[in-house]
Amino acid sequence: MIVGLDIGTSFIRVVIGDVDENGNVSIAGTSVHKSDGLRNGVIVNIEAAKNAIKEAIEMAEQNAGVTVSSIYTAIGGIQISSTDSHGVVGIAKVRGNTREINESDIGRVIDCARTLKFPPDRQLLHIIPQNFIVDELPTGSKPPLGRMGDRLEVDVHIVTAAYSTVQNVVSCISRAGYVCNNVMLKTLAATQAVVHEDELDLGSIVIDLGAGTTDVIVYIKGAPVCTASLQVAGNLVTNDISIVKGISVANAEKIKIESGCCWRDGIEIDSEVIIPGVGGRAPESTTKSEICDIIQPRMTEIFEMARSAVIHNSQIKQLSGNIILTGGGAQMEGVVELAQSIFHTSSVRLGMPESLGAVPEAYRRPDFATAVGLVISNKENAINQTNKKKKVRSSPKGKKEKGGFSRFLQKYF
Repeated sequence: MIVGLDIGTSFIRVVIGDVDENGNVSIAGTSVHKSDGLRNGVIVNIEAAKNAIKEAIEMAEQNAGVTVSSIYTAIGGIQISSTDSHGVVGIAKVRGNTREINESDIGRVIDCARTLKFPPDRQLLHIIPQNFIVDELPTGSKPPLGRMGDRLEVDVHIVTAAYSTVQNVVSCISRAGYVCNNVMLKTLAATQAVVHEDELDLGSIVIDLGAGTTDVIVYIKGAPVCTASLQVAGNLVTNDISIVKGISVANAEKIKIESGCCWRDGIEIDSEVIIPGVGGRAPESTTKSEICDIIQPRMTEIFEMARSAVIHNSQIKQLSGNIILTGGGAQMEGVVELAQSIFHTSSVRLGMPESLGAVPEAYRRPDFATAVGLVISNKENAINQTNKKKKVRSSPKGKKEKGGFSRFLQKYF
């Protein structure tokens, strides 16, 4: 069993996946629980967050009919930063002859690229190869194992997070009674669930529309070239409705979810929306188009800032792939059409996880992309750990399993 835990500002989503020895994933259970103790994606109240996490996982356990002990989680937000680096190593010859590049050489060049000095308050999350170069010839993002060469280089994308933020997440999970196996980048996890291989190769953008932050990752030729996080997100949309209509944030959130629309041209029937009364004031009636007039400017701002961040951080202005929208905000009516307008492309779609298993497919929504992606991303880890335990049990001397490229991926990716 693999448990993916997505701790969002507004909601916590849990996905429990069953992975067989062939790597096939089936979803056994899911849950959605109101989040608590977070602000803009950052834990500000350990005890409140711990209780919400525990209740969310217990709900998923009941739905799946299993008991779990460990989980995988992800983080995003402004506490994330990224940079690129370069590494170079020589390939030692054998009896004066050029030899094949092996796993050890790949590990050495990655280690060389990661020798950047980070402040003590930063924690390394990922070091992802963008391009390997053998004797000045680029070979792509996949390790050139077995290729002959004298000189090996690599360009990598390094993702770090605020150390205190990661530790707060791990502490909450531990206090809830679970072991945190790994913490990874939210958009990287979501990619595993909703982005196709050809989209990565052609170049695509994943935009996670959360409640507290909007996170962006850009891929070119199968590898990430930049990550960014914006402090404009769904909560600001809720606040706008609350202020303009003079209602509570809770009622504004309900209206946003039930009647929200961010593309006025897409409203076919201008249905009635009831605005709850406050302090004895009678309820009022408005229209869906008037709610859209409040929401669309803020959503336009979010997409324009995301577009600017992509251009500024990656120096690209055109991609051949798609723009994939995930997160709770991606469920709003008209979001695809608005993104198409801002990015000047028709290549925009919702990030929907594929069907995995026979349970009710409530997880096939953009807001479950991260949780499902955590399960898919870590299935090899689960298989390797299970196989390792089997080998240890079956070995009379208790010898440890030798390292391989799969373990290298676990270490760096």
